[in-house]
Amino acid sequence: MIIGIDIGGSTTDAVLLDGDLRVASVEANDPVAAAAGALGKLVNDLNHRLSDLTAIAATGGGARHLNDELLGVPVRKVSEITAIGVGGSSLAGKREALVVSMGTGTAVVSVKGGDIRHVSGTGVGGGTLLGLSKHLLNVARLETLEQLAERGNLSRIDLTVGDIAGGPVGHLPADATASNFGKLSSDVTPEDKARALVNMIAEVIVVISVGAARAAGLRDIVLTGKLVRVKPFIERIQATRSLFEPSFIIPQYAEFATAIGAARSVSG
Repeated sequence: MIIGIDIGGSTTDAVLLDGDLRVASVEANDPVAAAAGALGKLVNDLNHRLSDLTAIAATGGGARHLNDELLGVPVRKVSEITAIGVGGSSLAGKREALVVSMGTGTAVVSVKGGDIRHVSGTGVGGGTLLGLSKHLLNVARLETLEQLAERGNLSRIDLTVGDIAGGPVGHLPADATASNFGKLSSDVTPEDKARALVNMIAEVIVVISVGAARAAGLRDIVLTGKLVRVKPFIERIQATRSLFEPSFIIPQYAEFATAIGAARSVSG
């Protein structure tokens, strides 16, 4: 049995590929403690022993801090780009796709057959969303931000194409965003601000992903990472689908795609 571990900046994910897919997540600042905690939680939840494991496939920014063994289990390190590409494309069932990993920042990876490469990215991601949320709303948890955003009204904050032109322009509908936060006034609510924040991050990622997909000649964009769990975020991405040629795919277990990709890279 092989466990894949993705050691991120704030969250560490562990997955076990054993017929069914089993997952666990822990939060810890120390990468070694986080990896050990995720490994122990997954093994304990499944009533396995550490001796049952063949290897740990480790990826993510914190993987470099691991030694050759963790709790007596051999560690095999996997390039994060490879893990992102393998995880996203295999979950989506695509041999060719653009995989977008939405973590603290956003990494964009092209998968064409056996060729996996980093083609784009942005510092705008989940870390940006939470950082601005703390600054503007004093909200530090993604779940709380999501609850606020679901009750927000974009029309009180974002300037639309219709606001400027009086209707649609070319292929852009009247409700397309012309300026994020361009209509911000003094009477907006925290819910409105939360919705506008989520909308802005979603639209930046969509535009970058579509541009990268066109440049790489790919039609399928696979979205992965923790942001797929934020309902208003995904709703905004789905609302933009009709504006672009590439199709967006959010596979099951997308939030654990990088850890899954690490395990599958090692298991062959």
